[in-house]
Amino acid sequence: MMAYHTPVMLTECLEGLHINPQGTYVDLTFGGGGHSQAILDKLAPEGRLLAFDQDEDARAEAQKITQDNFTFIQANFRYFKKYLRLHKVNQVDGILADLGISSHQIDTPERGFSIRFEGDLDMRMDKNAELTAQAIVNEYSETELHKIFGIYGEIKNARTLAIALVRERLKKQVETIEDLKKIVQPYAPKGLTNKYLAQVFQALRIEVNDEMKALEEMLLQTQDTIKTGGRLVVMAYHSLEDRLVKNYIQKGKFSGEVERDIYGNYYVPFEAVNRKPIVPRDAEIAQNNRARSAKLRIATKV
Repeated sequence: MMAYHTPVMLTECLEGLHINPQGTYVDLTFGGGGHSQAILDKLAPEGRLLAFDQDEDARAEAQKITQDNFTFIQANFRYFKKYLRLHKVNQVDGILADLGISSHQIDTPERGFSIRFEGDLDMRMDKNAELTAQAIVNEYSETELHKIFGIYGEIKNARTLAIALVRERLKKQVETIEDLKKIVQPYAPKGLTNKYLAQVFQALRIEVNDEMKALEEMLLQTQDTIKTGGRLVVMAYHSLEDRLVKNYIQKGKFSGEVERDIYGNYYVPFEAVNRKPIVPRDAEIAQNNRARSAKLRIATKV
């Protein structure tokens, strides 16, 4: 499992879940199963873990776990509440979500997630989904490209890049990672080409997988699913995700002011355990550089 994906802040995630050995837990992002196996190791036989992942490769990894109290569900976590009910689970003691893509996905060239490899522009976490990065760069309008590069990639010259991409695809379809890099590189700030490419790839990946909307839908389901006193543990890897998680924990919503009940009292379903996000230790970053941008937030259901 470590070869597939090294779990980030494993100890901190387990401590955040505050595991009851007889409890029921959910890992919403199974990946290579590192977090799931560590949770199972702390559960008694009467405890239970249900894990989700939409990736076919993750399902294959999940088959390596043979414990009877483990259930794998191949589905997007935006539907997790429905699937829990199908498995006769209404409430759980804790939920973990590691929002990063797995090392396996990044290191598989044909998946198209990494700027380091040549391959088709794919970026689908669910290989059965229809929308690919190739379709976006060749079919989206200039306005749509401007929006996703600006919002999801936080790219300052997003409009200029969108114009260039539309112009270049008229000459030749953009089919591969190398095709896209050749178009994008001239617009990168001096000395920051790799960072700029990573921002472009992030924007496309988020759009392909509808990641921000899926995250919102998932978070909104946690308040009904986690028992009072249970834990929500979420690890984000870029500011857009972390902002959503932070706002939801603080306000029970993603924007605006905290809501009041009919008596004028503030209603917030969770209470933050850590005011500031937990970040990886230097030693972990030295061993696993992909952990460097991780931010972990933990909350208790109130």
